[in-house]
Amino acid sequence: MPARSKSSGAAVKKGSRSAGRRARRKPHAEARITVTFRHVSPTPALAQYAERKLGRIAKFLKRETEAHVILSVDKYRHMGEVTVKSGRFVMTAQEEDKDLYSVIDLLAAKVQRQVKKHVEKLEARKVRSPSAAEILSEPEETVAGAQSNESTSGNQ
Repeated sequence: MPARSKSSGAAVKKGSRSAGRRARRKPHAEARITVTFRHVSPTPALAQYAERKLGRIAKFLKRETEAHVILSVDKYRHMGEVTVKSGRFVMTAQEEDKDLYSVIDLLAAKVQRQVKKHVEKLEARKVRSPSAAEILSEPEETVAGAQSNESTSGNQ
């Protein structure tokens, strides 16, 4: 009997741990995506594809994100343009190809690169202040280094 209670208790603990991990994850900001069609009949499949591809951008940004996608066709030229706004951050991208699906792929890749570069710049700009332990250990190292230099110069 005790063996069962241990195994069932372990199962409960595992479940509670994973639930705690899920709860600790930072919530992603939501993305509102609007798709505009110019000189093309609007198809729900294209709109859903654009929303799915560009919706992934929101996971990199902390604020709510708005994306406006414009898809147009001129004879054999399929063009796309996207504008992404998140807080004060605004980026745009334009692409042209022979297929609207590949245009959406290229736009998503280009915007994702821009967002990653922007986030990396923000992270690099953050300056970490030294902890109390680092501040207190600094003078000891310099004093110990000065004493060892004096003792070696006195021996020579």
